[in-house]
This record gives sequence, C-alpha cells and structure tokens, in this order.
Amino acid sequence: MRVVTVGVGLLGDAIEAQAVGVHRVDWRPPMPGTETDLATLALDPLRAQADARAVQAVIDTTAVLVDVLPAAEALGLERGRFLHAGPPLTWERASGPMRGALMGAAVLEGLVEHPDDAPALFESGAATMEPCHHHDAVGPMAGVVAPSMWMFVLEDPATGRRTHCTLNEGLGKVLRYGAYSPEVLARLRWMGDVLGPLLQGAVRAVRDEQGPVDVTGVLTQMLQMGDEAHNRNRAGTLMLLRDLAPALVAGVERGSSAVDVADVLRFVGGNDHFFLNLAMPACKLALDAARGTEGSAMVVAMARNGTDFGIQVAGTGDEWFTGPAQVADGLFLGDYGPDDANPDIGDSAITETAGIGGFAMATAPAIVRLVGGSVPDALATTRRMHEITLAEHTRWAVPVLDFQGTPTGIDVTRVCRTGVLPQINTGMAGRVAGTGQVGAGLVTPPAEVFPAALARLAELSRDREGRG
Repeated sequence: MRVVTVGVGLLGDAIEAQAVGVHRVDWRPPMPGTETDLATLALDPLRAQADARAVQAVIDTTAVLVDVLPAAEALGLERGRFLHAGPPLTWERASGPMRGALMGAAVLEGLVEHPDDAPALFESGAATMEPCHHHDAVGPMAGVVAPSMWMFVLEDPATGRRTHCTLNEGLGKVLRYGAYSPEVLARLRWMGDVLGPLLQGAVRAVRDEQGPVDVTGVLTQMLQMGDEAHNRNRAGTLMLLRDLAPALVAGVERGSSAVDVADVLRFVGGNDHFFLNLAMPACKLALDAARGTEGSAMVVAMARNGTDFGIQVAGTGDEWFTGPAQVADGLFLGDYGPDDANPDIGDSAITETAGIGGFAMATAPAIVRLVGGSVPDALATTRRMHEITLAEHTRWAVPVLDFQGTPTGIDVTRVCRTGVLPQINTGMAGRVAGTGQVGAGLVTPPAEVFPAALARLAELSRDREGRG
C-alpha cells in the first residue's frame, strides 16, 4: 500500500512511522484573495493561446550588437534629462543610492560643480528623471543614464527593434551603486572620452566586416561555461573581448592610441561584470516582443528603483504593479551589514524575467560564493522556478540538469496559485548616498504585486466577456 498526502506533513510523518509508503505532494493554497480572479482567468478562452504566443515570441527573438553611441544620440536624451532604473519615481521618494547616482550624473553633465548642489535641480524640476524602460533601455542598479554616457545598441535582426544599456563601470565605488567621489567621476569621463569611442570603432568594424556580435549566441555559450548572466558574467565578458579585441588592436592603424587600446583591453578584461550590460538589453529585447499580447499573464519586466519593486505584464500594456522593494539576504563586503544595505534596486532583474540570472543558478553553482546559499540551493532554485513559468528556453540550457532549458516566461497565475515567488540574484547598494556597493545576495519581489496584476488581468477578461 502507498498513501498520497497533500499539504501539511504531519499526516505523512505519522504514516511513514507505521512503515507505509508515502508519496508527498507539495501543495499550498493560492495567495489570499486570488481565488475568484484565478477562476476567471482559468476560464478565459484567450489566455492559453496568448501565453503560448507571448513566450514563443521571447524565445524566438535574437539580439545582435550593432553600435555604441552616446545616449544623446541613441535615445535623443537632452541636457537636464536623466533615466533611472525601475518603475516611475520622484526625487522626494528616491533612495540614497538613487539620489547619489543622480547627483554624480548632474556633475558629470556640468549642470552643477558639486554633488551637493544637484538636489535643488531635481526638487525644482530643472532636471527630470524617467524610467529606462520607458525609453527602450535598461540600467543596472540605480540605472542612471545621462546624455553624455555611451550605450550599447542591440537590435533584433528580424524586426529592427532596438534596446540600449550603458557601459559597465565595474564593482565597488561606482555611480550605479550611488557613489559620486572624484575617482568615480574620473572613471566615467575616461569611459566617455576613450572607452566609448574605441568600442564604437571596434563594434562597427566587426559588424561591417563579419557581421555583428551575436549576443544571444554568447548567452547560450556562457550558460554552459559557468555563468548565469546576472551576477556571474566571466565567460561572457571574455568571449566579447575575444570578438572585439582584434578590431580594437587594428584601430591603432586607423589612428587610435596604442596606450588607449591597451587601457581598454585591460579595463574590460579586468571587469567580470562587463557583459552584464549586454545581457540585460538582450533580455529586454526578447521580452518586449511579447508586450501587448492581449490575454497573456506573462511577466515582461521586473524592475526596482530602490524604493519600489514593479512588474509589467504582457496583457496589461505599460501599466506598473508595484510594492515596496525588499532588502536582499546575502553576503556583505568588509564591515558592512544588513543595516547598511538599501532595499533592492536596478533593472537587472530583466535577466530573471527572461529565464536566466537567478532562474539559471544551476548553470553557475559557483555563484553561491558571491550571493550566499549552497550548491544544492542553486540546483533547487532552478527546478523551483519551473513551477511558475510557461516554457523551457530552447536556446538556454542547463548542463547539470541534463541540458534542460531554463525556466522562461513567469506566469502571474502560477505565482498566485502556488505562492512561489521569482528568485533574483542581486548586488546590494549602500543605503547612504555616496557609499557604493556593500554586498550581494538573493531577493524576491514583494508578494502583493502579483495579485494586483492578476486582478487587472481578470478585470480585462471580464470586460472582454461582457463585450462578447
């Protein structure tokens, strides 16, 4: 005899104590208050096909690197306008690292001479701030984009759609973590004067001579080489350097300084996170292909601004569903601790939304040394994320799980039905403006954003039924 038990383990324990075989079903009730909305969507005739179309659009999209441009040129960003990570935000509600990054960017743009003079610009409206996601862009951590910053330009060859992301500064005291010291600004000026133009020349030379760098293809390879493409990008960065280095060196013949080329090679090669700023826009490009799919409950963006955590869903347009950003649980640098960490921040959760990052921890067991946990935790996380996703990615495979595709396409209804929340790997910024990075860890969205999205999807479903 074998007994099947569901839910609370007490009954199963008692039966096993009597030497009877037990098959335990891991079940929990849906999130409170979601039962009616879940029933509505379960009966929605559009949803199954809409979800299938949405997730297939994500899987079918490829991203190639076609250019490197200043934000003023790539996005039409004007002097005094800045972009930031996460859902919409006002200066009054901005966290320490967000304020620090905006203050440093204002100095970089020459709007003020000292960071302490920048808050008045944002308080008065003389300087404005908008989400990166509203401008076909993504930004790590604070995600601040200023007009003079250089950006990667990625394109979907099938449609010509483009997405953008700034160049990665490295770790520690950097602008995206809210630091704005003189050395931070000096690095950014070097990136604008030297790194951006040299990368532009190399990217264009490779594009014109042999075809653009296939970012999606690099992602496929790096997932089989120990990266998960959010907090571990070592293999991806080295493959990018492999593709661009010959063109960078050849640039010396076209007038580039050999010293500058050596500095660029040294900077990229010494910055294991450099490829992150290509992985993010590649993921956004794929997920944006599913935006506007009527009836779909698939998440197309998860983003944090250091105050709010927001999600967007394929079937609800550009509407944000927000809740309070959470403080990550993980490992800290030096003497920093939980009290020093700001709530989660950044657009980089776009990687998890697409099925990599925290969803692909099983591809990168070494990631636990950075974010905490154990190797079995990493494997279990990837398996668990399949419970809340619509498909397995056909390009992105997990070798240790017999090359199973990564869990792709977060389904709002499955999150609400199971109570399982998406797992995100993240860096931690210091709570106080100017601090920089204090650690890295694991975090999940605030649970309430998914019932809120579910309620809106159910409302739209009932409206369609009423019209029908």
